[in-house]
Amino acid sequence: MIAENNDLAFDFEFLDKLIVGIGEVFQITNIPTRQIRYWEDKGIIKSLTEEEGKNRRYNYENIKRMLLIKELLDEGYTLDAAANKIRIRMSMIEETLQKLKGKNDSE
Repeated sequence: MIAENNDLAFDFEFLDKLIVGIGEVFQITNIPTRQIRYWEDKGIIKSLTEEEGKNRRYNYENIKRMLLIKELLDEGYTLDAAANKIRIRMSMIEETLQKLKGKNDSE
């Protein structure tokens, strides 16, 4: 009998659809909305909202990025150092996923 895997980290269909407002991000991450706006103003994260004055919306990738930054800040990193480390980490993850996708496409 095969056990069901209910791990949301691998439910890509769900994660692609996960888009929440800034207030919900605060409830999920406990990161104050003022801090989220500041990070966005600095270009560290990017909301999916294109029009000025509209409610800011964030996807799974941005929420993950925010949680990683928060973790690094808690460990004593400066915001710039944390943002740089996250940029490098996300780039490595993206490269790895592209390689895996290429490998699966060639099979």
